[in-house]
Amino acid sequence: MKLIGRSVEKEVLRDLLNSDNPEFLAIYGRRRVGKTYLVREYFSNSKKALFFNITGSKNGKLSSQIEHFTDEIGKVFYGGANLSPGKNWDKTFKILTTAIDNLPKNQKIVLFFDEFPWMATKNSRVLTTLDYYWNQYWSRNKRIKLIICGSSASWIVDKILNNKGGLHNRLTRSPMRLLPLNLEETKKFLKSQEIDMTPAQITQLYMVTGGIPYYLTHVKKGLSVAQNIDLLAFKKDGLLTREFDNLYSSLFDNHDIYVDLIRLIAEHKYGLGQEEILKKIWGNTKGEGGIKKLKELQDTGFIMRFKPYLHKKKGIYYKIIDEYTLFYLDWIEPVRDGLLHSKLSQGYWERQQDSPKWRVWSGYAFESICYKHIDKIQTSLNIDATALPSTWRATSPQEYEKGAQIDLLFDRTDDSITLCEIKFTRQPFGIDKAYAEELENKIKVFKEITRTRKQIFLSIISASGLKKSRYSQELVSGVVTLDDLF
Repeated sequence: MKLIGRSVEKEVLRDLLNSDNPEFLAIYGRRRVGKTYLVREYFSNSKKALFFNITGSKNGKLSSQIEHFTDEIGKVFYGGANLSPGKNWDKTFKILTTAIDNLPKNQKIVLFFDEFPWMATKNSRVLTTLDYYWNQYWSRNKRIKLIICGSSASWIVDKILNNKGGLHNRLTRSPMRLLPLNLEETKKFLKSQEIDMTPAQITQLYMVTGGIPYYLTHVKKGLSVAQNIDLLAFKKDGLLTREFDNLYSSLFDNHDIYVDLIRLIAEHKYGLGQEEILKKIWGNTKGEGGIKKLKELQDTGFIMRFKPYLHKKKGIYYKIIDEYTLFYLDWIEPVRDGLLHSKLSQGYWERQQDSPKWRVWSGYAFESICYKHIDKIQTSLNIDATALPSTWRATSPQEYEKGAQIDLLFDRTDDSITLCEIKFTRQPFGIDKAYAEELENKIKVFKEITRTRKQIFLSIISASGLKKSRYSQELVSGVVTLDDLF
């Protein structure tokens, strides 16, 4: 399968391989996002370097991890020879170093330690051993290109990026956080599988899969979007039916508390304040490491941290931006017992798409997608990249009563602010008299509460475009459609 997108990441790997210096790169990102595939696809057939790839085993015993590591050394460096495994990581890394030293002096070597956090079993000392061998041997060998990879973003950040010991500041490249595919890349990915869909169809699929490559590989040619979603999410053995538990348990130790945080934040579609989160989960605003856990969820791409426009420092909010998580909690989990007992009839998802619940949910899901495509929106609206994207919300019950809520805004450097309304409809969105009055009131309240003197523009981000009317011509200065997001 062709490697789709990842142009920036491939450029980093190209520079790393062509470098005449020893290199140390850390890659992290959520489960199924394609970290392993990216590195293997790029280096496995390279004629410029020998590729050594070992993958840690979740909950694997120390002896098993070392045995697998040693077996791979035999295959890659000695033509498949059976080597006696060392008793610990120090002996194992010594075997690897000796194998490297026996190579021709002009032979580059890529060492890819995949799911490295899983190798760091209790009392394994693999991290301190890596520390020693990098500083003592590998960092002095310009042929070596070391890549550490893991789905546990928190472990990579804490133990590698923020290491206080010998690995402190030893990365030679900025850490690579691999994100899901965007809409344009998702379209290309599906195309590579000979699946041709319209932007609207791809967007509906994105609302479920979130641009995760592994999920997209299970989309079937010849089936409609609704049929594919039924197959993925609403069948007893569907890929996405059981994925939720596996996803969080693979990323976080003691994952239950992270799931509790996710569930709490998911109850508030427009975001929940940090202090309220900490109070509800831990009973106090200090949160006993709660802020760190929120940061870990943010680093892994499940939530976004934002401070609404002109809010004070304490006004930090979080909201879910992982499409699959939202989809699971809203749609799969409520019917999961029926799914596991095959009680759900065929065509379930197709029947849901005319329901009021679907219309509300699809609106929230589309907002999440828009937040991930801010650059595309700015380009479409001809807004300079220096403009700061934000949201805005009321800070008191009285303000809430006035309908003060802005989905997205851009605070521009040309003494202007663009307010954006986000709408997901199947037909072009129409502004009637009542909605025009609502928009005018929203702008009025925004000006009144923020006391801004900047010029205000209103734009509509509408999946199906905007229906022309006297109200749209009077109020709207810019329109963004689905095509603009691709």
